[in-house]
Amino acid sequence: MCLCAALRVPHSAGGIMQYDLLIKGATLVDPAQGIHTEKDVAFTKGLVAAVEDDILVSEARETVQADGRIVTPGMIDLHVHVFPGVSHFGIAPDPTCLAKGATTVVDAGSAGADTFPGFRKYVIEVSETRILAHLNISSQGMLTAEIGEFEIPEYANVDRALATIEQHRDLILGIKVRLSKGRIVSERSGLTPLHKAREAADAAGLPIMVHPQDAWCESIDDILGVMKDRDILTHCFHGTRCGIMDEQNRIRDSVHAAMERGVVLDVGHGAGSFDWHIVESAMEQGVMPETISSDLHIYNVSGPVYDLTGVVNKFLYLGLSLDEAFSRVTDVPADLIGLNGKIGTLAVGAWADAVVFERRQGTFQLEDCRGQIRTGTQILAPVTVIKGGRVYRDHAIGIPESGAASPRSSAWSPTAHRHRHEHN
Repeated sequence: MCLCAALRVPHSAGGIMQYDLLIKGATLVDPAQGIHTEKDVAFTKGLVAAVEDDILVSEARETVQADGRIVTPGMIDLHVHVFPGVSHFGIAPDPTCLAKGATTVVDAGSAGADTFPGFRKYVIEVSETRILAHLNISSQGMLTAEIGEFEIPEYANVDRALATIEQHRDLILGIKVRLSKGRIVSERSGLTPLHKAREAADAAGLPIMVHPQDAWCESIDDILGVMKDRDILTHCFHGTRCGIMDEQNRIRDSVHAAMERGVVLDVGHGAGSFDWHIVESAMEQGVMPETISSDLHIYNVSGPVYDLTGVVNKFLYLGLSLDEAFSRVTDVPADLIGLNGKIGTLAVGAWADAVVFERRQGTFQLEDCRGQIRTGTQILAPVTVIKGGRVYRDHAIGIPESGAASPRSSAWSPTAHRHRHEHN
């Protein structure tokens, strides 16, 4: 069944078409601008051209009629794995991210120094989804479950990481390190990868993103002690060793201290890193994630994650307002990746990325990574995705027009941006 159709409007006699595309009748939720009210949004040449109470349909070449729906800036997912065919975690970005409303994503360490050139050439540069990355401090990246990123400490190669960053600074936002012992990190390697990631990031002037669970240390205190302002602690609500809670289920002092000095708590839901008991307890103690991300990959795209909207729906269930939830997938991550004002907002002059959502009523099971279920009565579902001022045509969101995806927006290209187990 068609969820949404774009209404094409012909030129009116003697009329002047000011806009390429118009979203009409929706409630605009744009936390960056403090807007939560009905607004029409128009796009021209890949940019937001107007945000007004009433824009005439006759002024646009194409109109998405969105009465009773919600429009937000294109969502930003800070943690995905989109290097299919090379990383065993990898999924194709356009049908799993862009088609579901995540117009910008950050790949979290699928590629290392040895594999990043291929990631750029064969994935980033040919995808409609805007893809940036955290480089894995392991030079091989996340290849297979049989080859750990840090079977030997030497896989954490600072010099090769720095050389790769210099060649791809337009895409690489920081350094990613996974610390789980066993297949990922050998006992011999211990916390060496963390310190190598810190060394490389400091030399490059970039932050680190840390996957902390079940590391070779007594507690997360040892990890957080290495982290600085704007570093990202992903998987913040996992329920295994090296978590944010102490033995009495209280937020650890080191977590409060890290947050005070600017360390970012990121959800990174994944297949093993979202525990209802942990997130509910943390929120009761006043600890909220700064960013909501999916950690979407091949082991969770069919559940329990599905897509970024699915994670947003869980936080709406937990009581976040629309503004609070969407801020964590729009303006806050936009600032972290240095693109605030360009993405994460529908302010005039911003890049023309948007999502139209439909509210659905019913009974919806919301599952965490331990199989625990919470039952919601309302969810949001993306029905129209706009990237670079063009409607993304994809049957996955029910748009009834087949054919190739629209061309890249001229507003962005890679070279323009220079400035249950271990499957978590």
